[in-house]
Amino acid sequence: MCSGRCEERCTSARRPGADLQTWLYVSLFFSSLWGQVSPQCPDSCQCARDTATVHCTDAGLLEIPEGIPPETISLHLERNFIRNIPESAFSTLVHLRDLYLSHNRIDSLSSGALRHLGPELRLLDLSHNQLKQASREEFGATRAKTRLYHNPWHCDCTLQELMETLNLEPETVNGIICESSVRGMGEGSRWEDLGSQGEHVGQPLVKLLDSGVNFCSLQRKTTDVAMLVTMFVWFFMVIVYVVYYVRQNQAEARRHLEYLKSLPSPRKTPTETDTLSTGF
Repeated sequence: MCSGRCEERCTSARRPGADLQTWLYVSLFFSSLWGQVSPQCPDSCQCARDTATVHCTDAGLLEIPEGIPPETISLHLERNFIRNIPESAFSTLVHLRDLYLSHNRIDSLSSGALRHLGPELRLLDLSHNQLKQASREEFGATRAKTRLYHNPWHCDCTLQELMETLNLEPETVNGIICESSVRGMGEGSRWEDLGSQGEHVGQPLVKLLDSGVNFCSLQRKTTDVAMLVTMFVWFFMVIVYVVYYVRQNQAEARRHLEYLKSLPSPRKTPTETDTLSTGF
């Protein structure tokens, strides 16, 4: 046993080991605490926590990855193979300011897919995809600067209403080209393809709208004509049914009359003849 100075020396000899053990415990505690409050970065992505930026570019992704940190400000998902954006894809990213989705294969947006994006969103890049149709319901009330160029758009009333709602990027707005469009009255099929000679195919949508083209009026005319055609068909069917019904009744009445004529006429019985003779 140690006493006096010997005890002090023993205590000082044991202290470095105890301090090291305490430091290890504290480090493990804060490491576990950091792991709980700071979510992990999604697979195939790189997360820069100092700038709250997540890079998932050229990652071979087929869908929006899960586990994106909720504090993300800038999200890069360019050059992947994403085809669809589900409704809840960005529901937790309330601080998102820049969303890059260009050079994918996106051909559809779920209803309200971008509705959960907060008012802080400044840029939405959906260029170089496979979008043909989109509506205001899918974009929600976002006022972010939006890029929609280099998509095979079908120009119709729904797309026209969307263009009038979104805050399109002025530098790229002329890149929104009609690859197909609704036809006017008497133009045959409702859809045009790139090989046809449709007057709107291959033209920027914004220039068409500025020149006075109104796809919504074309759609209303098409709807009105369809309603008139439907009413005419129903009216024609009613007339045909009435004519058929009248002719069928006439045939039945004619057959009944012929049957009555074919019946033998009633003859007088001998009793009645004798009675008449006795009376005279």
